[in-house]
Amino acid sequence: MNPKLPKPYYEQDGIVIFNADCREILPHLPKVDLVLTDPPYGIKRFQKGFGYTRFKGYGCETEGIIWDTPPDNETLLAIISKAKYSIIWGANNFQLPPTEYFMVWDKQQTVDNFASAEYAWTNNPQPAKVFRYSIHKHNKTDKSHPTQKPVFLCEWCIQLAKESDTILDPFMGSGTTLVAAKQLGRKAIGIEIEEKYCKIAVKRLGQGVLPL
Repeated sequence: MNPKLPKPYYEQDGIVIFNADCREILPHLPKVDLVLTDPPYGIKRFQKGFGYTRFKGYGCETEGIIWDTPPDNETLLAIISKAKYSIIWGANNFQLPPTEYFMVWDKQQTVDNFASAEYAWTNNPQPAKVFRYSIHKHNKTDKSHPTQKPVFLCEWCIQLAKESDTILDPFMGSGTTLVAAKQLGRKAIGIEIEEKYCKIAVKRLGQGVLPL
């Protein structure tokens, strides 16, 4: 690793975690095969009380929470430049370069209260792809972050990427991308500004094969 990088928060079996602002780490990272990330967005919904009860206990009731500060376009372009291919969830919330490729998570909602699907921007050349996995099944798991994605979804993304030996998630959250990478035998770098989520990610990485 570049000597300008800080000491990793965690480093084992090809998985590295930095507890830092990704803007400070990105310039010093080597290029990777795949960026797979779910940048933060939607703070206004929490400030208005949307989903307050559901997410109480994650820290979302605190005004100005760090993890939900949306990245600017310059940061997103810097992230994309670090990889041969990128998959960025929540893409409809950001101004990303034009692409003819996209991915969708069909949440198989049975109640019309939240979004029925989520959309990902990608520059991985492939026909449009849809992953069908019930949000109700996912929500029954022990979620450690309010926007935590299913491990199955991240594994699906990694397997669809044409090259994915080394993966970067600059908005790591509770580490789902890294867990999926580990289970598929890939190397991965995660960056997370909140130490509490770094601790959770390390714990999840030590739990062995996870079902969800």
